[in-house]
Amino acid sequence: MPDFLLELLSEEIPARMQPRARNDLARLFEAEIAKAGLKAERIETFSTPRRLALIARGLPDQTDAVRDELKGPRTSAPPQALEGFLRKTGLTQDQLTERDGVYYAVIDKPGRATASVLAEAIPAIVRAFPWPKSMRWGAASQSTESLRWVRPLHGIVALLGGEIVPFEIDGIASGAETVGHRFHHPGRITIGSADDYAAKLRACHVLVDHEEREAIIATGATTVAAQAGLTLVRDEALLRENAGLTEWPVPLLGSFDPAFLEVPPEVIQLTMATNQKYFALLQSSPAFAGEGDRSPQASGGGADPGLEPGDELSPPLRSGPSTAFGGPPPQAELGEDLNLAPAFICTANVEPRDGGATIVAGNQKVLAARLSDAKFFWEQDLKVPLEEQAKKLDQIVFHEKLGTMADKVARVAKLARWLCEEGIIKSSPANAGEGDHAKHGGGARSEAEGVSARSAAGPSTAGLAPGGPPPLDKRGEDLAQLAYDAARLCKADLVTGMVGEFPELQGVMGGYYARAQGHPDAVADAIRDHYKPVGQGDDVPTAPVTVAVSLADKLDTLAAYFFLEETPTGSRDPYALRRAALSLIRLITDNWARLELLPVIERQLDLVQSSFEEAERRRTARLKEQAGVDPDTIVITLGRTTRPHPKSGVPYDSSAWLLLDFFADRLKVQQREAGVRHDLIDAVFALGGEDDLVRLLARVRALQAFVETAEGADLLAGYKRAANILKKEGWTATTSAPAKAGAQQGAVQGDLGLLLSQEHAGDIQGIPQTGEEDPFVMAEDLRDAIMGHEKTLSYTPAPEEQSLIAALDSAEPRARAAVEAEDFEAAMAALATLRGPVDAFFEHVTVNDPDPAKRAARLNLLARMRDAVHQVADFSRIEG
Repeated sequence: MPDFLLELLSEEIPARMQPRARNDLARLFEAEIAKAGLKAERIETFSTPRRLALIARGLPDQTDAVRDELKGPRTSAPPQALEGFLRKTGLTQDQLTERDGVYYAVIDKPGRATASVLAEAIPAIVRAFPWPKSMRWGAASQSTESLRWVRPLHGIVALLGGEIVPFEIDGIASGAETVGHRFHHPGRITIGSADDYAAKLRACHVLVDHEEREAIIATGATTVAAQAGLTLVRDEALLRENAGLTEWPVPLLGSFDPAFLEVPPEVIQLTMATNQKYFALLQSSPAFAGEGDRSPQASGGGADPGLEPGDELSPPLRSGPSTAFGGPPPQAELGEDLNLAPAFICTANVEPRDGGATIVAGNQKVLAARLSDAKFFWEQDLKVPLEEQAKKLDQIVFHEKLGTMADKVARVAKLARWLCEEGIIKSSPANAGEGDHAKHGGGARSEAEGVSARSAAGPSTAGLAPGGPPPLDKRGEDLAQLAYDAARLCKADLVTGMVGEFPELQGVMGGYYARAQGHPDAVADAIRDHYKPVGQGDDVPTAPVTVAVSLADKLDTLAAYFFLEETPTGSRDPYALRRAALSLIRLITDNWARLELLPVIERQLDLVQSSFEEAERRRTARLKEQAGVDPDTIVITLGRTTRPHPKSGVPYDSSAWLLLDFFADRLKVQQREAGVRHDLIDAVFALGGEDDLVRLLARVRALQAFVETAEGADLLAGYKRAANILKKEGWTATTSAPAKAGAQQGAVQGDLGLLLSQEHAGDIQGIPQTGEEDPFVMAEDLRDAIMGHEKTLSYTPAPEEQSLIAALDSAEPRARAAVEAEDFEAAMAALATLRGPVDAFFEHVTVNDPDPAKRAARLNLLARMRDAVHQVADFSRIEG
């Protein structure tokens, strides 16, 4: 079976568009030929800056013959229906087949030559190709019907086996000729077939396989750097871009003036990578100058003229998931042992005759100009204190309804200080107020220096005090002030010249400016890292000041947009609120920070409302001034709806509840990706009202460990049997009220689902009957009263029934106390003691006894068992 070769030759295709173009070409080709019943054994795609190519291996010579049968009208149908069917099929009535009173048209379609199918398919693919940006060119571009392509299309190679597939697209006829390298072999090349395509182009200095070019660049750059005693900073994205910019890549070593190293290394690296597509290099010494023959020559380029990138440095094609840089070695990073070197690797697209000296000299000249600009921005920005820069934030609009960036910074600063004052964010005993500048990139601290107390053994919350924050000491006051100062300056670098040139460096440059201007390391680190974690693989800050500012910044953003009801919908998330929520969740859970989200969200919503009202007042004042009204008479108020907390009864804003639900959804996604069973997450969330993420996750982990044991599996089975019986009977009572017929009638319900009959509710001592009693206090009184009533049944219980009552009497208070102490493993252990009594109860006791008193008591006993389990999680949500 023949192979098909397609090459679309054009002017330079942007490197960033090439990966998607390869995938789109394969997808569209496969779909288009499938319409005719063709399928290739394998499809390969290639790209260079000047061409997009495809090879379809193992195509059949022609399509299969097809017989189609179309159902028509009934034989008794009006003549008009038959005439319409005949026009549709192109047949006459005597060519139709009659079966069971219905006309059928049987149409035989003979097989088509594959070349004929391809001649129709390729023009359709080219005209429908989904380039992110495309253009028209030449005289034909005056018509909107003219061909659009990423860059002007110059030639098409279309060969099936060794034969040309004839077609024409916008005046460009298909053929067998292409061109080689623009400089090494600019003449025409005749391709014989798909088999010699890559070999003939290689002979003309074109490597069509992008993976091969990536491997050559990676190996060559690493080798050249090693020969100079330097270490390559690996960048896979930059590697792919360089491969997309070259057809015959040759890595070359260049250098720049060491004086530019006064500029922060991130600026130099970003300048080289973004503007010039250069790879950065690291050295082990603090300064590049003075290293003798290890230094590349600034004037000559320093590349070893003996290197022949087209030969010695060409590795075999890559296979498997390893990177072009060779896989396992860790990424080279700046740190105590490695510093940025005044050198770089550029990738030429020609094989130079002079070892690359001329090319390197030209690149060095261009880079020097770029670095001069960066140094100018750096020096000018340092002249202006961050406090002065921060005053300019009132000129940047954060949101038209919420005022300026200065308003946002004020809210963030207040929240950051409050988090520290309340003891939610705590400094370490040994290093309070110190930053984490020793580890440059991640803002990480040792386990002993965490945000709050954490267990070295894992994420258990056993022993964590459930009460309020500890009394504030001097250390806490210092931490609060540091967090406040850092938050006030965290956005100041947005108005600097450097961030204006390189927006990617916001935060990073603020940290440098703060440190250079004498601010504490903790403040500088917090400014630098307060955007973290940015993505799933990013480091999570652990320095207390950084965590406080980062939490405050993200929580303010979320509260602001939820206040305005500009929440994510479907695939739309223009303000990246999902990412912000995931980042905030990681900050809380990774740092083991204990905070109840609802009060914090409510507090921030109040600040956001103040900003909203002030922004509205300003806007209305401008309008009133134009109309001649005194602006001081303007009053803006906003009504907000609330909903009470199911446990405390405290009312919280509806936006706070929506945001908490949003956190719950994001946490489910995060934990599912981490391998936690989704049904267990649902089981804990179903309890409602839980807004401490650390406590919630501890409960989930304990539940997962429990249900995977034999005791947990058996108790789950017993629970589901009890729940099914209660559901089938429609039983809502959850206590063994005095066993009398009809005791379940006329029940009154307190909180937590506890029920007593009207007849016996008055017998319970100590429950106020004023009508103004606290329902949550009453619920506890009801539970205590109920426990006493269960011991006075009107009949003698069966031994297994009495055993279950005794087990519940023991397990319920232990589980409740363990949950209150946040020792969820102990709570599970207490519930595990119910396994045997529950099994014995179902095996030997008849629940639906003919005696109404026994039936009611036993159903209430099952309800009591169900509610005991619900202290930990809603087991009805658990699968299995």
